[in-house]
Amino acid sequence: MDRIILIRFGEIFLKGNNRYFFESALVKNIRHALKDFDFVLTRSQNRYYVENYDAGDEKAILDCLLHVPGIHSVSPAYKMTTDMKTVSANAVSLMADKSGTFRVTVNRADKKINRSSTELASEFGGDVLESNAGLKVNLFEYDTELYIDMRENGVTYMFTDKIYGVQGMPVGTAGKGLLLLSGGIDSPVAGYMMAKRGMKLDAVHFHSAPYTSEMAKQKVVDLARLVSKYATEIDLYVVPFTDIQLAIHQNCPAELMITVMRRFMMRISERLAFKTGAGAVITGESLGQVASQTLQSITVTNSVIENLPVFRPLIGMDKSEIMKISRDIGTYETSILPYEDCCTVFLPKNPVTRPKVEIAQKAESKLDVETLISKAMENIELIKVK
Repeated sequence: MDRIILIRFGEIFLKGNNRYFFESALVKNIRHALKDFDFVLTRSQNRYYVENYDAGDEKAILDCLLHVPGIHSVSPAYKMTTDMKTVSANAVSLMADKSGTFRVTVNRADKKINRSSTELASEFGGDVLESNAGLKVNLFEYDTELYIDMRENGVTYMFTDKIYGVQGMPVGTAGKGLLLLSGGIDSPVAGYMMAKRGMKLDAVHFHSAPYTSEMAKQKVVDLARLVSKYATEIDLYVVPFTDIQLAIHQNCPAELMITVMRRFMMRISERLAFKTGAGAVITGESLGQVASQTLQSITVTNSVIENLPVFRPLIGMDKSEIMKISRDIGTYETSILPYEDCCTVFLPKNPVTRPKVEIAQKAESKLDVETLISKAMENIELIKVK
């Protein structure tokens, strides 16, 4: 038997004549994820297989594959010629160290075999039972399920584990978006959610040195790197935001500071998106979570976006749901590190929760909006995160 890793994809099946485009992107992303390993990637009958790899690398390869959007599930498996005696002997060998209850599931894709899947499962299960007195059959509540996948090309794959991946669509098949990435819990999750829908990511971070530290900036770089495990490389644009915040603090009503600040962020993000070829702006907003995320606040901040959609993948989620995903994708522990971001600088005691566009515009009339934006964009730092 040869050891291989079987890769299944999900939604790509639904893509009809465009399926080649999505599969090509998936293959590219798999090769990128496994770039540090020696392996051969093959395809047969709607499956991909990682073969000829070092056995010591298997766990690391599996971990990389489970971070690739578009992969539905993976299985470490054994590959063999479809010969009944060979398949039976290998089934017995694979189940030799098992105990408790089990079932055998056969997929008979090779229709040249003149027995049904149910008949084959019964036959192979009987062989396993004869060789292992510690096993009992239970088709409904079982400790181990032995899968035997008999493909059309005369090859059989055998495995006991089906490990579910990110699923979704391959990154790069849904355009590119610009993620507003803070140092908090929500925005990395928003980036992950859009990456698993096939969107390539750039990110923008607003940094308020010296009021925010280099550690706060590094925290955001680390978060971008964690998200990049799912989204491939990310171009992180760090925008100097101190002068804008000082101008708002000195000239605008305190309760409107957050509203006006976020309007500047959205303006800069849209311009940067056009400059970098992104087709959407992405935020981590969740409706009603904080004062700046009420319906009225979102309406006022969104009103300065003129030509691009704003995606808010977390808009209907509560904090516990977001935190669970953050833990699942590995960003939570970094997100809760105690380094401030620009949104905590000059934070008002009582921010307005129901702002109006005309009131925000009146507050901004005391500012040289274009000059402040132009100066910030002239001094953007690009960090390439891999």
